[in-house]
Amino acid sequence: TGHVDDLFPYFLRHAKQVFPMLDCMEDLRKISDLRLPANWYPEARAIQRKIIFHAGPTNSGKTHHAIQRFLAANSGVYCGPLKLLAHEIYQKSNDAGVPCDLVTGEERSFVDPDGRQSAHVACTIEMCSVTTPYEIAVIDEIQMIKDPSRGWAWTRALLGLCAEEIHICGEAAAINLVMELMFDTGEEVESRIRRKIVRNKVQGTKLAQAKKFNDPDDPCKIMVATDAIGMGLNLSIKRIIFNSLVKPNINEKGEKEMDRITTSQALQIAGRAGRFRSAFKEGEVTTMNRDDLPVLQEILSKTVEPIEAAGLHPTADQIEMFAYQLPDATLSNLIDIFVSLSQVDGLYFVCNIDDFKFLADMIQHIPLNLRVRYVFCTAPINRKHPFVCTSFLKFARQFSRNEPLTFEWLCRHINWPLVPPKNIKDLVHLEAVHDVLDLYLWLSYRFMDMFPDVSLVREIQIELDSIIQIGVKNITRLIRASDSISTTIAAGAEDASVHGGTWTNERINMEDVNSKGQVYIGSRRIRGSKTLGYRAEDYKAEIPGKAGDSLSARLVQQGHLTAELLQQLQEEWAASHGLQTPRNATTQEPSKITSKGLRKKKK
Repeated sequence: TGHVDDLFPYFLRHAKQVFPMLDCMEDLRKISDLRLPANWYPEARAIQRKIIFHAGPTNSGKTHHAIQRFLAANSGVYCGPLKLLAHEIYQKSNDAGVPCDLVTGEERSFVDPDGRQSAHVACTIEMCSVTTPYEIAVIDEIQMIKDPSRGWAWTRALLGLCAEEIHICGEAAAINLVMELMFDTGEEVESRIRRKIVRNKVQGTKLAQAKKFNDPDDPCKIMVATDAIGMGLNLSIKRIIFNSLVKPNINEKGEKEMDRITTSQALQIAGRAGRFRSAFKEGEVTTMNRDDLPVLQEILSKTVEPIEAAGLHPTADQIEMFAYQLPDATLSNLIDIFVSLSQVDGLYFVCNIDDFKFLADMIQHIPLNLRVRYVFCTAPINRKHPFVCTSFLKFARQFSRNEPLTFEWLCRHINWPLVPPKNIKDLVHLEAVHDVLDLYLWLSYRFMDMFPDVSLVREIQIELDSIIQIGVKNITRLIRASDSISTTIAAGAEDASVHGGTWTNERINMEDVNSKGQVYIGSRRIRGSKTLGYRAEDYKAEIPGKAGDSLSARLVQQGHLTAELLQQLQEEWAASHGLQTPRNATTQEPSKITSKGLRKKKK
């Protein structure tokens, strides 16, 4: 009879089949060693950079001073968290006579008609170049370096930008972390603390909607947005209303959980109310539900905790080296093994990779080389929408056949031309199509030969935007056609409201997207995944205050509106339509929180 030791060679062979990394563990550990990410950027390490940190709360002038330095430089790059912010700097720079290009994931706009690059560029932070030399670089919203999904982009910009002078803008909570990160590069940080000068600003949805909202002559007085308003687009807003103080977060294990918004998030959002040089010098902040008001006060009164770690993400080069050692492993497995073996300094963490792995698993059966597969998996898509995921799959399959994705092919796929939506389901689908066109444009800048018809796609995307706008304007009719149920909440003119509505000639058009920690600002809801859980109830509201059983009366009874706020809405609506509105008796004085987080009662 054999001895138990005789089984060991078979066990070892099986183990190596299941865990192929056992044969090359030392090499894999070296590749996944992330303890010195500053060394990934030799061009930046070859120069001595001057780092200036502009710290302060919202609307303290910190970004303004950095942008002035950007405009005065011979060359510069602005790196922001949103396309709208990049576009704002692009517009401001060119208006000031400083030629500036725009670079985002889906768009390239060059001032030079021949397509030559300008010395200045405004970009989303993921798109900044770490090899192009600049005189000045601006990194906005540096506190995003702790973001579990996108933090790696701020880390990359901070460590890798080849600029003589880097201006960092954001919360003071990030100062110590930045100083520690720069200690490893041998670069000193000069901090400039700026105090709040007025009550703040707001960030919203699409560029056209932002301009519409900012125009004092436009009837649009309400904007709807998620908590992304905390990232700094300049809008003229008087009042922020939180629909909820909880939102979904990703924990350390990559699990989604509902949690109360942080003090940092609350301050960023609340601080947008009131804007220097706007019509509203003082901002007002409140909650839709009265029970949330003391909770918001408590959140705003707390000190912002210092940021302790910066995000990292495996690079394509690192994954390719892993694949050389593990040629039979899938991309999803390579990422898993990389993360499990990775070693990080206490100042860093590995960002969440669930979205990347989801896309990698989706296209695993499609024959693509590793570099192409990696790029596809970094595409920013809404994975919750089936049509977007199906389109992503078809794009990858067509690419693998080496067949260009032409305009004609794309039109067949999306059934272009499209017609205005007849119900909410149609509107949601149109927005998914818009996301698919965004995906095409995003891939076109990475694989130009395979996605050749950029200009044609951009033209139909503009046309699609107009079709979606028709649906948004007719939202009440679409809600009725959808025959679905939801809670509908009114929001006032000049409000940044969680559930926003727009006054029409005879109705209040109400829209509810969802309430998971989102702050809504506007007459148009945000395009994207937020629409998927959409339900709405058809309230037959007359002109504000016209009938005792109207929507307005019910909202006051339910505590969603105060009588004073309702009266203000009635007067503003009537004034905009040239009507006279009788004053209603108020039931009680309103209670608000100023944007500094202090309770204010009317005397």
